[in-house]
Amino acid sequence: MEKKFKRTLVTCALPYANGPVHIGHLAGVYVPADIYVRYLRLRGEDVLYVCGSDEHGVPITIKARQQGCSPQDIVDKYHSIISESFKALGINFDIYGRTSSKVHEKNASQFFRKLYDEGKFVTQESEQYYDPEAKTFLADRYIVGTCPKCGNESAYGDQCEKCGSTLSPEELINPHSKLSGAEPIKKKTTHWYLPLQDYEPWLREWILEGHKEWRSNVYGQVKSWLDGGLQPRAVTRDLDWGVPVPVEGAEGKVLYVWFDAPIGYISNTMELLPDDWEKWWKSPDTKLVHFIGKDNIVFHCIVFPSMLKAYGDGFILPENVPANEFLNLEGDKISTSRGWAVWAHEYVQDFPGKEDVLRYVLTANAPETKDNDFSWKEFQTRNNSELVAIFGNFVNRAVVLTHKYFEGKVPAAGELTDVDRETLAEVPVLRESLEKNIENYRFREALKDAMQIARLGNKYISDSEPWKLAKTDLARTGTILNVCLQLCADLAIAFEPFTPFACERLRKMLNLSSVAGIAGPQSVGWEQLGATDILKEGHQLGEAELLFAKIEDDAIQKQLDRLAAIRAQKEAEAKAELAKQVAPQKDECTFEEFEKMDIRTATVLEAERVPKTDKLLKLTIDTGLDKRVIVSGIAEYYSPEDMLGKQICILANLKPRTIKGIESKGMILMAKQNDGKMRFITPQEAVVNGSQVG
Repeated sequence: MEKKFKRTLVTCALPYANGPVHIGHLAGVYVPADIYVRYLRLRGEDVLYVCGSDEHGVPITIKARQQGCSPQDIVDKYHSIISESFKALGINFDIYGRTSSKVHEKNASQFFRKLYDEGKFVTQESEQYYDPEAKTFLADRYIVGTCPKCGNESAYGDQCEKCGSTLSPEELINPHSKLSGAEPIKKKTTHWYLPLQDYEPWLREWILEGHKEWRSNVYGQVKSWLDGGLQPRAVTRDLDWGVPVPVEGAEGKVLYVWFDAPIGYISNTMELLPDDWEKWWKSPDTKLVHFIGKDNIVFHCIVFPSMLKAYGDGFILPENVPANEFLNLEGDKISTSRGWAVWAHEYVQDFPGKEDVLRYVLTANAPETKDNDFSWKEFQTRNNSELVAIFGNFVNRAVVLTHKYFEGKVPAAGELTDVDRETLAEVPVLRESLEKNIENYRFREALKDAMQIARLGNKYISDSEPWKLAKTDLARTGTILNVCLQLCADLAIAFEPFTPFACERLRKMLNLSSVAGIAGPQSVGWEQLGATDILKEGHQLGEAELLFAKIEDDAIQKQLDRLAAIRAQKEAEAKAELAKQVAPQKDECTFEEFEKMDIRTATVLEAERVPKTDKLLKLTIDTGLDKRVIVSGIAEYYSPEDMLGKQICILANLKPRTIKGIESKGMILMAKQNDGKMRFITPQEAVVNGSQVG
């Protein structure tokens, strides 16, 4: 039997404060968490909703160095952008804290110190790469050099992104620091480690035996880690930005960000509720749920629980960790470094008043079980064909007709027909499915349940045609509109977790001042969803307004053009970078072998395209020795007109061969860049045809 809890603590993965949040973050973590919290509050449950910025780590120090400012400047900037983005989208945490706060520094230090004093850590000495100019140890990602397998000069110390090879810094040719350009050196350093292998039997029992209900992607990843055997995990780093390690002999060391960050959940709770935080973290009556992305599974299911287990003192463990997969954008992986993303703060500027549309589309297409794709065309279609044409259309017709025929007052229900009763009876069934789906973190399916109520209402009003009946049977018209208005009230409840801004407008239209769990006088709550008399006879409605507006093609094209420009720019940058790279040197040859090549100057007398080919030109040239024909694959770079009169260099004694029925005697010498562009090797000054090059 499932345990009943008195309260629920919901945490969201702390976004990293070195850039804004994008739709991948929203779809993976923050929108589903907000749906869950709003649902629980509609049910009148006691919920605490905690998040904050993750403000420590190497990437922040690198960005600060690049921009010539302090790490604090970086985190202050992005903490503000991120928190404002969440508010704009209706994601309202009880506290949105930050790991650079004094409360967190004190709490994280105390957490480490307790484990240190109790001998829960082990120390290990190792040699790590060090930048002698920047005076900092380097993660593999911050060492760059030439790939030994493909010659890419921008390969990282852990991977070459050109050929996909997995590398180590030792394999790179001419390795250098990404920070200063200096050649890294090896330097000994000592760090503290949490021996995760000591907690492996307990983790197996707690998760693999006790939480088989977890999502398959979470359960499977945890099982894979455990089956592979856990290793000690570093909890400190050599860095000057972060929470200082609070022991002697640890100067220049800080808590590793993945030890530091999850403690931030506790610190933020302490900051909000300094006298009452323990009931949220130490009471067995509290249900803890972590909302995260799949790249954070190991930290929230293995590392953080092991930390809490090591600490003891009654800390509770998560009942569930609903982690989503990744969201792609227009068929391509979202990449902050390439700018390939839809940023939350830019969306709210470009689409004012359409915050709910993004929430709706990201939920409808949520990557719950596999990676999914966001496209602007689908975004437009879902808004226009579902939110506008189904949900908004039904509500508008019901409210407008009530104003037209009954002065905006809820008409009497009158005598219900079988169709009326069957329509109303479907809502409690949908409510039960909606509850089950949300409580089991199936938010896509839950949204379908909510939209089904709107579909139900749209079909009912279209089939019933009250605007026709009003001419002959106003009482029946009143009954139909009463049923429609009860369905509108159902929608104001059912959609509140998904589209809170639209539901606020809908409640205003229905003259319902609030919903249970939302600030203000309570009027309707989850328990009334499916009731047939939410709106009483004679209840005065507010004025009708459109819940949703169509999104036109030009707004979508603007977004597509922006992405196309980003892609074109990155492709141009990649080609430019590729052009700089030089092909590896060929095998050695002797002087005698070189002497066999007869390289001479020549002038092009005639030029024409070879029929039925795209790349070939037929060139008649004067070599000083004779006039001959050379067939060359340069037509995609040069037209026949470009070639007339051009002085070139040729390999004169190359054995002739027949190409497309034309005998070609020789080869033009060209310089070929890695991006494929071809350029002629020509004398700097005009020389006599037949002059030897050597």
